[in-house]
Amino acid sequence: MTSRHSQSSPEAAGQGSGAAETLEAEGIVVNFEGLLAIDDVDLSLPRGEVLGLIGPNGAGKTTLVNVLTGFQPPTNGHIRIDGNDVTGWQPHVLARNGVARTFQNGRLFRDYTVRENLEAGAIGVGLSLRAARTRAIEILEWLELASEADVLADTVPYGIERRIGIARALATHPRWILLDEPAAGLNDQECEVLTDTVSRMPDAFGCGVLIIEHNMRVIMNACHRIQVVDFGKTIAKGTPKAVQEDPDVILAYLGKHKD
Repeated sequence: MTSRHSQSSPEAAGQGSGAAETLEAEGIVVNFEGLLAIDDVDLSLPRGEVLGLIGPNGAGKTTLVNVLTGFQPPTNGHIRIDGNDVTGWQPHVLARNGVARTFQNGRLFRDYTVRENLEAGAIGVGLSLRAARTRAIEILEWLELASEADVLADTVPYGIERRIGIARALATHPRWILLDEPAAGLNDQECEVLTDTVSRMPDAFGCGVLIIEHNMRVIMNACHRIQVVDFGKTIAKGTPKAVQEDPDVILAYLGKHKD
């Protein structure tokens, strides 16, 4: 997808070597008092790749992201960063080790300005106030949101609010960023901007991106690979084209096999 923007990356050049670094889930099981939400799922996210995680409602997508980011301990299985077992690490510890996320409902600090929201994220992973402010300005300029820097987060339009959530995650210098339904409630133009943003993030920031999304146009245009889950199990992995044509995926979404 061709970028419409000309801004340089806020990251230093030469981070392409990070592509070999990987966030992994192996044999993840999550059992909620008899409800098997995740059933032996593996997932691999190298830096430099956009991975789409899709599936019907209730398939276990957000639960898996919660496990990867430390918000939900797995019943069984392991989470690894660069091959090192980090299972059971708390969210703030994982964030300081490069794992960032957004939430379906935004969760902005409403009484903070847009810039202060980003600064809070950066300070949370150990940056000084000065470095956090510089980082926040760089990210807002990259996202073409610099004009919103001193606006209270509680007053911004919904579409911008969703982008601020991504900006705050980027402010933490992530090696991996996990986006939970970032296109929810966006109009077509806003979805196009989101697709472009997600597509450019690996090159601009040297990070891997996992995106949960029901908007298939965003998924098909932004992702290098797609993993499909249904009833807590992986039912397909592959390129967007291969997944789109997979009979099991068609069955999961449409309730019938393709003719």
